[in-house]
Amino acid sequence: MHDALPTTRLIAYRKAMEAAGIAISIVLRVPAPLRSVADQVVRAASSVPANLAEGHGRSGRDRLHSWRIAYGSAKEADAHLRLLVTAGAVDPAAARRALDLLDEVRAMTWRLLHP
Repeated sequence: MHDALPTTRLIAYRKAMEAAGIAISIVLRVPAPLRSVADQVVRAASSVPANLAEGHGRSGRDRLHSWRIAYGSAKEADAHLRLLVTAGAVDPAAARRALDLLDEVRAMTWRLLHP
């Protein structure tokens, strides 16, 4: 991923941005009956880097709260994307990179929450 606007050295944030970009691009053409699930992928995936960035700019309990939300959103985006794969609405190979990145982001966020 080309990061034209680097804003932080937080690796989890950069990986979350990449995962969100991939996930969003994958679900753009989901059929109408599953559109609400695709919309959930967009919302959850975009929430991950947003909350990592917000937490990075805060301190104390505010920081941890934002990072907890990011962790939960990464789990949610993963679940919805896997559902779309299982339903045959998106290509599993295309989704694999986003799922792998979301897994890495969750691991990194877990370490931020449990130093």
